[in-house]
Formats: sequence, C-alpha cells, structure tokens
Amino acid sequence: MRFEDLPVLPTSPGVYIFRGKTDVPIYIGKANNLRSRVGQHFKAGGKSGRFTAEATLLEFISARNEVEALVLEANLIKQHRPHYNVLLKDDKHYPFLKLTNEAFPMLIITRRVLKDGAAYYGPYPDAGAVRRVKNLIDTMYPLRKNSGLPMQHKPRPCLNYHLGRCLGPCVDRADPDEYKAVVADVKALLEGRAGTVVAGLKESMKEAAAKQDFEQAMRLRDRLQATEKLFGTEQSAYMSDETDLDFLGFAQAGEYAMVQMFRMRGGRVLGRDKRFLTGAAEAAGSEVIAAFVQDYYAQATHVPPLILLPTEYEDAPLWTELLSERAGRRVEMRTPKRGDKLELVEMAQRNAETGLESELSQLEKRGDHPGLDGLREMLALPERPWRIEGYDNSNLFGTNIVSGMVVFEGGRAKRGEHRRFKVKGLDKPDDYLAMNQTVTRRFSGSLSDKLPLPDLLLIDGGRGQVNAALDALKALDLHIPLVGLAKRVETIILPGRFGAQWWLESGTEMGVNRELLLPHTHPALRVLIGVRDEVHNQAVTYHRKLRGQDMFKSIFDGLPGIGPKRQDALLESFTSLEELGAATVQQIAQVPGMNLSAAKTVKEFLVQRAENEVPTEA
Repeated sequence: MRFEDLPVLPTSPGVYIFRGKTDVPIYIGKANNLRSRVGQHFKAGGKSGRFTAEATLLEFISARNEVEALVLEANLIKQHRPHYNVLLKDDKHYPFLKLTNEAFPMLIITRRVLKDGAAYYGPYPDAGAVRRVKNLIDTMYPLRKNSGLPMQHKPRPCLNYHLGRCLGPCVDRADPDEYKAVVADVKALLEGRAGTVVAGLKESMKEAAAKQDFEQAMRLRDRLQATEKLFGTEQSAYMSDETDLDFLGFAQAGEYAMVQMFRMRGGRVLGRDKRFLTGAAEAAGSEVIAAFVQDYYAQATHVPPLILLPTEYEDAPLWTELLSERAGRRVEMRTPKRGDKLELVEMAQRNAETGLESELSQLEKRGDHPGLDGLREMLALPERPWRIEGYDNSNLFGTNIVSGMVVFEGGRAKRGEHRRFKVKGLDKPDDYLAMNQTVTRRFSGSLSDKLPLPDLLLIDGGRGQVNAALDALKALDLHIPLVGLAKRVETIILPGRFGAQWWLESGTEMGVNRELLLPHTHPALRVLIGVRDEVHNQAVTYHRKLRGQDMFKSIFDGLPGIGPKRQDALLESFTSLEELGAATVQQIAQVPGMNLSAAKTVKEFLVQRAENEVPTEA
C-alpha cells in the first residue's frame, strides 16, 4: 500500500486497521492522532515497513478519547488476532490486570487467572497495552506499588508516598475507608464506569471542602481532573453488563451517504460494518437506514437481540418480526432517547460523519470531487467543470479598490494561478463596474494568453455582480458558464433563462435571474463555497495590504529628509505605525537608507503627532 493511497484521516483519537489481500486485518493500532500516527508507519522500517507494504486497505474508527481507543484496540485485536499484532498463540498467555484480594489491594500485571478472590480485568492484547492502562491508574490513584505478597510492613515510607501516589499502608498511615474508596474507583474505571467515579469524586471533594480539609480537597480535585481528561465521563466503547447489540449511525452530503454499524458482544465493541451509498440527495434519514437494513440484515447470519437506530424507521416493526422469526427469539429495533445506549448511537453518528468526510475527501484527492458532477447536473453542462475561476471585489469607502481571482482544478485550489487586480479609474465604490473591469482584463489582456479558459466562473455577489460579469463576457464574445453565490443564506444565482445552452446567450435580456437554494452539505454547494471563501480572502487580504501601505506612507508626505525611498525602507522594516512608534531612535537609524539624523526626525514627528491627537467619541 502506498502513502498516497491512504484515506484522508482525522486528527482525532481512534483505531486504525490495515487489511491484507484477503481483506483480513494484518495490523490494528490505536492513536491519539490518527493522521499523524498512521503517517509514521509509512516512514518507519522494520515491522511497520512490512505490514504497510503488504496492506491493500486501511480503515479507521474514530473514538472520543485515547482510552476509548485503547479499549477498542484491545477488543478488535482479541477478535481478529492480526498477524503483526499477536505474538502469543493462546488466550491463557495474554496479560491481565489484577486487583489483589488483601486488606489493602494493589494493582499488578499477571498472565495467570487464579481462583483466589482477586478481581481480574482483561485479557489485554499485549504487555504494552496492559502497561499503558496500569501506568494511567498508578499516576492518578494512590494504590500501593510494592510487589510483596502478602504485604510486608516497612520501617519508612517509599518515594511513592512522598509523591502522593500511595497512601502508605506499609507504614500504617493509610486510612482503610479512604483506601477502599480508591479501590472502588479503580474497579469502576476498569469496568468502564468512569461516570460513577467522576460523580463520586465531585461529592467527596465538596465534603472535604465543607470540613475545611483543603489539602484533601486539592488531591481529590487533581484526581477528578485527571480522570475527566483521560477517561471522559463514560466509555461508550464498553458497557459493564453483558450486552449483545448492534448500533447504527448515518451521515449525508448531497447524493452521498454513509451508514456505520457497530457490533457489541458481551458489552464490548468487536467489529464494524459500513456502507457508502449514492443516490441519497432526496432521501430522508429513515430511507438511508432502510437501504442499509435491507442490504445487511437480509443476509446476516447472526442478529443480536437489540438493534439501536439513530432515527425512527417506518418498517422497523416488520423487520423486528422477520428477524425474530429467523433468530428464534425476540429481536428489537429501537431508537434510544437517553442514557448509555444513546451515547452508543452518537458514537456511531460521529464515525459515520468522519467516514463520509474521508470518502468525499478521497474522491477530491483523486480529482473526482463529487461536487463537480453535482454542478454539471445542476447547470446542465456538457461535462464536469474541472477548472473553476472565482472573482470578488474589496474596497473601503472607495479607496484601494481591488479584485481577486482564484483558480480551482478538480475541486482543489491551484494557488500558483491566483491573481490580484488594482481596479483603475474608480474614485468611489462601484462593485458592478469593478467586476466588469476585472473580468474584461482577465480575458482580454496578457492573462488570456497565459491561462486556459475556465469551465465555470463563480462570482462572489448577487444579481448585479453576475450581470456585470455577463456583460463583460458578452462584449468579448465569450461563452463561459457563470453563476453567482450570494452571502447570508448561500443563494446560488443562475443568470437568465436556464437550460442546456443558457451560456450561449448573455446579457440582461435573457430574463430574470433565477435563484437556487441547496442544503449546506450538498457537494455542489461545498465546491462553490470553497471557491468563494478562497477568492474573498484573496481580495480582502490584498485590499488591507494596500490600505496599510497608503496610510503608512501618507503620514510622512512632506516630512524633510524622508522621501519615497526611505518611506519604502521604513515600511519594509516596520509593519505598522504602532510598531514604528515603539522603536528607539537607534533601531530606526539601523533601517537601510536611514541615518541618526533622519531617525531623530521621524521619532520627533511621531511623538508630536501622538501628543496632538485628540480622541473622538465612538
């Protein structure tokens, strides 16, 4: 697999799965930043180099935080046993976390599960995974760390006690009730009940503060903050009861949609299925879910007793009856409204959204932006508008009137061909004349020979700007498709009569401009918004630059000894009057072309100007 073939990964935590030629997972990992971590594998050698070269496909599952990603990683590795992850053959060799059965329990790593009354958690996929979990617990919770079994009393406390990471049971300094509370919190975290721990810590912190035991309250506060940061309030990838269910999420963008279905068995997420759907432009969410249910559950060999849906589904009772008959037991389809099951659906929704965004971005990377087909259909163009040029004006009370032009190819900015224009002959704001002049200069001057003709023009503005651009094209006898995009509600302006050959005629005599509103997620509108935002920034940035230069220079007009060359030098060294005014005479004198005498002149002028300025009321 090549790095260029990777899907566009999010920067959020999650799990990634490398699959081989037979679609079998060959390596599963977790990351706090998916994009960064997966990229590192392609730069490394050794084992990473082997499985990236062998892989034919990469999938990812986004998670709420790194701990949730760790739980997902452990579950998926245990389920699939990828070749490059699993080094031990039998489950009995996998490591477990063990809370010992003692008056003051400690948390240890073991590979043997005994009937000794201790609490065991796992198995974990490898020693690295179990150590990471143990290190998190050891950092936040003051359980004893010495490995003597049974516990041996010591003459003096260890370093962990002095660091606040142990309550000191070995030197008889631990309060048994406090230690039990710590053990209960650790058990809750390892069982996936972080919300219970957070609630308990908050209550204990309030009680300590009420008793004016501020030292204890601070320790509890630090523990609470660490727990919330690392574990969140709940781990939606894990449920403490032995739950078997499927939970679904979906996302839509124009004619594209994605459904992701997660399989939870025994309270743990063990796998996922997803579908990338087309033809969903006019479909409601229930129709998207219906398409997936019909495709997946019609041939599923095992169906759990509960299927969680993100939206109400009209045929759910029918499918409930059908699947119950097939499974020989009750199967229920339900849309949760609250609680941990709603959080599972929200997790699936987040993954569907990031998965859909990744699929669309991957199409864009290949030059197959889905919005281009949407534009072709919407504008009745003979082919996809591969090259799009966008135009916008910017000015302030008629000063420094400028225009920007940007180029997009395949839905992506081609910044090397962006251009900026100073509008000529205007001493007052006139967006229509500025737009007409800019389009005329683009297609009649030297740029007409340097740059190819676009497949579509996008005008940032409403009917007036669109008609001004059309007039310019008509005068040049050019037939280029053109649309406008008005701000506020993102209204698409379609000029004149709308049809397959609408661009062969131009000018206002074509009739009244039509307006079109699309859903904000529609790929076609996303393309236009991307072009509009790019050209707007281009024009505004250029205008601000010119305005700043003019204001800077105009202040020194007529000042003895400070001519145009020295003005340019000062502007090159200081970006604003405030920065120049804060500089010392010696710093100003170091500017190329300046000397000490000229620097004193500038400094005295700025000081006098500041003293003479009279504040005005807003």
